[in-house]
Amino acid sequence: MDDLFELAEEREEEPEARIDPARLGPLPARMRPRTLEEIVGQEHLLAPGRLLRRVIESDRFTNLIFYGPPGTGKTTLAEVIARTTHRRFERTSGVTSNVAQLRAICERAKAVRGHIGTVLFVDEIHRFNKAQQDVLLPYVEDGTVTLIGATTHNPGIFINTPLVSRSLVFELHALDAAAIKTVLARAMADTERGLGDSGAMLEPEAADFLAKVCDGDARRALTALEIAVRSTPPGADGHIHVTPKVMAECVQRRVIAYDKDEDQHYDTISAFIKSIRGSDPDAAIYWLAKMLEGGEDPRFIARRLVISASEDIGNADPRGLTVAVAAMQAVEFVGMPEAQLNLAQATTYLASAPKSNASCEAIFAARADVRSGRVQPVSEHLKNVHVKAEGKAEAPAYKYPHDYKDTAVDQAYLTIPQTYYKPKPSGYEDTIAKRLDWLRARKRANGTA
Repeated sequence: MDDLFELAEEREEEPEARIDPARLGPLPARMRPRTLEEIVGQEHLLAPGRLLRRVIESDRFTNLIFYGPPGTGKTTLAEVIARTTHRRFERTSGVTSNVAQLRAICERAKAVRGHIGTVLFVDEIHRFNKAQQDVLLPYVEDGTVTLIGATTHNPGIFINTPLVSRSLVFELHALDAAAIKTVLARAMADTERGLGDSGAMLEPEAADFLAKVCDGDARRALTALEIAVRSTPPGADGHIHVTPKVMAECVQRRVIAYDKDEDQHYDTISAFIKSIRGSDPDAAIYWLAKMLEGGEDPRFIARRLVISASEDIGNADPRGLTVAVAAMQAVEFVGMPEAQLNLAQATTYLASAPKSNASCEAIFAARADVRSGRVQPVSEHLKNVHVKAEGKAEAPAYKYPHDYKDTAVDQAYLTIPQTYYKPKPSGYEDTIAKRLDWLRARKRANGTA
């Protein structure tokens, strides 16, 4: 038995028997940049002289929050800081950690505070609930830990305001195609951590294709590249040829980055409605396609179209509301996938229609008056039932407009006249504007306006 243990110890001491940690794990983890110089993209943050680069190089940073899409370098930046800082580095995750673990980490940092500072990196910090985030606050407040948080979600919504207000927030952008191709080229050339010793050759057209479909996510690009190389047999020349066809097979159906109740949901529907409002049917139909591909509820889209028909088109094209309501009913009656045709028709119609928000402005202004001012009483001639009382003067008779020429009659409908609806010279509302101008001029001339 002793001989066995001695043999095991001897084997552990042999360098050739050890497994190189750099060869373990998936390609994105192996190729993670180790220095600022290795990071590709994010020049708006990391170019020489930029604030983030200065605070990392000087090791004089305060609390940091890195915000951006997946695969853009948030965790990489934290790990670069871990290598360059002269402080303790603690790491946890919003997915796996809990209040007790957070408190334990912070108490450890408190115990050594007089000797060395502690950097606490929290990946997926938006996954922490309010109570978990509140645990961090006193330790961040008194400087026990310097917080680095990474999130794919809007910090202003998903991270407690006190934490955000005590941090510098840096937004990372999706990598462009050139940056992705640089990442792929490095992986293909690196014999230590990458695929340089695989005998594989990545064709330029395949690299172009992958750089386009990965949506600026370096992790996704490297994962697809590794699958392509590891699953493709060598050709007649002994080399693995990664062609566009091979790459397309490895990527399979493109996965749309979309969530149903968080940033992607709200940002995309916002772009959709703003494209309709801006009269750009091409952009609107694109955002509609993204939502449908991402699995958005078509009834939600239909409801927003109905709102937009009144909010953005209004009486400039009264048919817009009819089209939107018909699309909503079609979604319920027909269902997907055919209902995409009804949504597309309504989307392109509303985006192409003349625009006016005059009716919206009218109701907002009127409600503001009702809330803030004295509520006007209903005049006697407008009441449903006239109450007769002793000493009360007889109410003036209500004039029925259809008994008069042009259905126009001079009588007051408000005790204190107000102008809320102000039609705009757009589409059919221009016709409405001309009629109201004539009616209002007539009332002014007769003293009823």
